[in-house]
Amino acid sequence: MMQAAARVFAEKGYHAATVRDVVNSAAVAIGTFYFYFPDKETLFVYLYEETADFLLRTIEQGLRRGNKLPERFAAALQSYVNVATYEPAVVQLLLVGGVGAVPALAESRYRFRNDLADLWQEALDEAVENREIPAQNTRLTAEGLAGAFDEIILHLLTLPEPTTVAAATIQEMTAFALRCAGYKQ
Repeated sequence: MMQAAARVFAEKGYHAATVRDVVNSAAVAIGTFYFYFPDKETLFVYLYEETADFLLRTIEQGLRRGNKLPERFAAALQSYVNVATYEPAVVQLLLVGGVGAVPALAESRYRFRNDLADLWQEALDEAVENREIPAQNTRLTAEGLAGAFDEIILHLLTLPEPTTVAAATIQEMTAFALRCAGYKQ
C-alpha cells in the first residue's frame, strides 16, 4: 500500500489524491486502509517520514564509501540519483509533495532537510579536518549543496529518459560540489 500511495501522491498531488485512489492502486479494501491509518494526512506524514529515512540512509551509505571527498561525494550522489531514477515517486514526494499543503508535515520536512544537510556537513567537516578543503562555514556549504542537488534531481526527473544522462549528471554534480567546497586536486 505504501508504494501505491507514493505513486498516487506523486501523480495527483496531496489535495487531489483520495483514500479511494490509494486503495484502488494498492488493490486493497478500504477497510484495510482504515485499519492502519485514520485518514489521508496521517498516511501522507507516515509515508513522508519513511521515505525520508530511506533516502537519508541511502545517501549516508554512499558518503561512507571511499576515503577522499571526491569518492565520497560521487558515491553519495550516485545513490541519490539511483533512487531518483528508479523510484521517482519517492523523490518527488520528498522534494515537492505536500509542501505547504499538510500542516502536520512541517516538522517532519524540517527534520528531513536538517538531517540531509547534516550528512553533507559531516563529510565537509572531515574534509576540512583532513585538509582536503579550506576552512569554511561547512553548514552553509552543506545547505547550499543540499538545495542545489535537489534542484538538479528535480530537473533530471523531468527528462523523458533520465537514466540516459544519469552518469553524466553524477559527474557534473560531483564536480560542482567539489568546486563549491573549494577542493583542489
